Amino acid sequence: MSLEEGLPEPDRIEGAPHPRETARLLGQGKAEAAFLQAYNSGRLHHAWLVTGPRGVGKATLAWKLARFLLAEPTDDGMAMFGGETKPTSIDISPDHPVAHRMAALSEPRLFLLRRAWDEKAKKLKAVITVDEARKLRNFFALSATDGGRRVVIVDTADEMNPNAANALLKLLEEPPERTTLFLISHQPSRLLPTIRSRCRELRCAPLSPEDMAEALISAGAEPAGNPVALAALAGGSVGEAFRLTNLGGLETYQEIVNLIGTWPQLDRTRTLRLAESIVGKGKEPQYDLLLGLMDLFLARLARTGVAGPHMIEAANGEAALMTRLAPTAYAGRQWAELQQDLGARVRHGKAVNLDPAALILDMVLKIDAMAGKTAAG
Repeated sequence: MSLEEGLPEPDRIEGAPHPRETARLLGQGKAEAAFLQAYNSGRLHHAWLVTGPRGVGKATLAWKLARFLLAEPTDDGMAMFGGETKPTSIDISPDHPVAHRMAALSEPRLFLLRRAWDEKAKKLKAVITVDEARKLRNFFALSATDGGRRVVIVDTADEMNPNAANALLKLLEEPPERTTLFLISHQPSRLLPTIRSRCRELRCAPLSPEDMAEALISAGAEPAGNPVALAALAGGSVGEAFRLTNLGGLETYQEIVNLIGTWPQLDRTRTLRLAESIVGKGKEPQYDLLLGLMDLFLARLARTGVAGPHMIEAANGEAALMTRLAPTAYAGRQWAELQQDLGARVRHGKAVNLDPAALILDMVLKIDAMAGKTAAG
């Protein structure tokens, strides 16, 4: 497939290089080794479900493995050109012709299945449709070079609608020869069981703070603020760290802590200012960020009650506040229940287009009420 100039890509994080452009993959050595072992055994599985938290490098791994398969001149671990040495790494030089073609999305042996651009609505489609999945037929109808090896990347499988999922399932049930599919999934439990059963899982782990910091720098980002706090909020996800950096996530979380920290005399003016900060055209990313950070705040409160204070503070004064609001395991369970309740209210509120400011105000007031029940005297 080709890259259409000027159109947004659904699998690109703003401010970050696309996974196909990312030269280094950090923190996923176990997943790389598992794939290489399967390759060198001569029994490479035809479909791989690449799983793990959002933003830890799943797509980067899939592109790296695809480059390896399309550039490697051996036949699944058996030498084609007289040599007996099996590859010891899946690294491919960025100067390799395959790497150049893949970077430009002009590699004829690669098919990328992802959400398409809706020309009529002038925006990306919300799901991967069956029309996109059916394009795989044309891809496999073309004669392939290099002995017929081909690769398909689905980013992400979670975004397929039911018809697209069923179309892909047929391919998984009767895969063309010398074809490898990489299905990227943040939530594999939501996929069809029949899709999961036909794939071998390749799990990516959250990055350590050191690997995440190095990955951000390698991608050209200089983390603003406290890098330790950023690592704590991002949960080992480089993608989430980019989003937090781009949208001022550290500052927003600090404001949540500061606001709740005014309990028992909740600062209503500050509450209104926070609620109104996500109102207006083009503020959807900030709205989603605020909802996510408030959910994270509740989760960290619940954990504090059950397991004690976090080793790493994500905001100044966070540990003292959480110890005060969740002093016991019982209090932690109450905060966990509130997190579930507010999560359901958020999903309902977004489904019926509830005023964002009203939803944020409701959340803060319920947190305030719960603090009255759980806080240490």
